Amino acid sequence: MAVHKLILEDVFNEVSYTLIGIHCTIEDYRVAYLLNKYLGINLVRSKEDLDFKNSKSNYAFFEWEDKKHLTTWSLVSNICKREEARDIDLKSLFKTKEQITKTFNLIPEYRQVNYFLKIDNEYNYTKEKYILNRILNIPQIVTAYTVDASQLKSKDNLIFY
Repeated sequence: MAVHKLILEDVFNEVSYTLIGIHCTIEDYRVAYLLNKYLGINLVRSKEDLDFKNSKSNYAFFEWEDKKHLTTWSLVSNICKREEARDIDLKSLFKTKEQITKTFNLIPEYRQVNYFLKIDNEYNYTKEKYILNRILNIPQIVTAYTVDASQLKSKDNLIFY
């Protein structure tokens, strides 16, 4: 009896979305508002943020599903800052605690990127250059560029649901 073997590695490793890195210093809700205004989309904050590493880091998450063009737009924060209290041993009579701010990144390869805009399309058709130019026209955004998602080591963090 012949043995048939299916190799599906290429199917699952294929990247079928556009990823844009955005640098800016404004709050997440403001970025979503400006993207909605300049791109004509309707990003809405999800009820729950992205939770990674058992609640060690939470990332703001906005999403919009365009049913007309079968496209899902996702805006996710890349930076999570969390304050933790740590005991300091000063060999004194009283215990002292110090507040430490830890920074976590959703995509550690791009630590300087503040937000990622993921455009997931059924047919892998997006007007990438048009979208990028519209984003660069927003005065509050310092810069934006396309990120090659196939080269990312932590691309599994971009699978949202």
